[in-house]
Amino acid sequence: MAEYVRAVTFEADEEALNALVSEISSSDGPPPDVPATRIAVLADRAAGKVVVAIRFASEEDLRKGSETLEGMSPSGGGNIRRTAVDIYEVALERQM
Repeated sequence: MAEYVRAVTFEADEEALNALVSEISSSDGPPPDVPATRIAVLADRAAGKVVVAIRFASEEDLRKGSETLEGMSPSGGGNIRRTAVDIYEVALERQM
């Protein structure tokens, strides 16, 4: 069965990035209606870009999680603006 990733791109200043990372790392896991299996926060600090990639075990889990995530926005300080939401099928994953 294919797994899926919901990748959300933000423009964010340093304060917003730090607040986002702090918020995610201090939580006990995803919100109840987000059946995610993994999360990665990717930052290009120089460009002010952040990608939050959330992995789901199935397309159904992705749809359910996306419904909840659409109603959420990062809290905390700084300036942050969502610029894109992309969905990917995990075609290959290999640990080196």
